[in-house]
Amino acid sequence: MPDLKITHQSVHDYIAAKKRGDRATTDRIVREVNARFATRKTDGTEAAQLFHATMHVTFGEGE
Repeated sequence: MPDLKITHQSVHDYIAAKKRGDRATTDRIVREVNARFATRKTDGTEAAQLFHATMHVTFGEGE
C-alpha cells in the first residue's frame, strides 16, 4: 500500500480483515465509520484513511 500513516484502529482492523478475506468484518467497519462520519463523531481523516485502504488493499491477499 502506498505510504499513508494509518492513525485509526478501525482502519488497521479493516486492512487486516480485508487481507484475510473477511467480508462481514470489512462491511461492518465501513458501516461504522460511515455512521461516525455522518454524525460528525469523527473527523474526515478516518474516512479518508478507510477510502485509501479500500483502494490499495486487495481482498484476500493475505497478511
